[in-house]
Amino acid sequence: MRRNDYDCDQGCPVEVTLNLIDGKWKGVILFHLQGGTCRFGELRRRMPHITQRMLTKQLRALEEDGLITRKIYPEVPPRVEYALSETGERLRPVIDVLYAWGVEYRAQRDMRPESPAAAAVLA
Repeated sequence: MRRNDYDCDQGCPVEVTLNLIDGKWKGVILFHLQGGTCRFGELRRRMPHITQRMLTKQLRALEEDGLITRKIYPEVPPRVEYALSETGERLRPVIDVLYAWGVEYRAQRDMRPESPAAAAVLA
C-alpha cells in the first residue's frame, strides 16, 4: 500500500530539490563551496573537466535560485567570490550524503571482478 506522504500530485518535494541541483555540475559546485568562499579560477582548478562557459552558466543558475552568493570587489582586475547562501548551507547534509553514497558506490563497483581496479588487484 502506498502512503499518502509520497503523493506528488501537488509537486513532489524531491522533484523540487533535484531540480535545484540538477545536472552534472551544480552538486559538485555546492560540494566545493562547502569548504568556504571560492573565486571563479579556484572552482575551475577544482573542476578541470568543466568549461568556463558551463561554470559561468551553473554559477548564475545557483545564484538565481538563491543557493549561492556572489560578491564582486571593485578592484582591477575585478575579484569575484562565491559562497553558499543560507539556503545553500541548508543543503549541506544532502550534499554530504550524496558524497558518502558516491564513495561507497565507487568502492563497491571497483571491487567487482569485471572492474579494471579489481583486475589490477587480482593480477
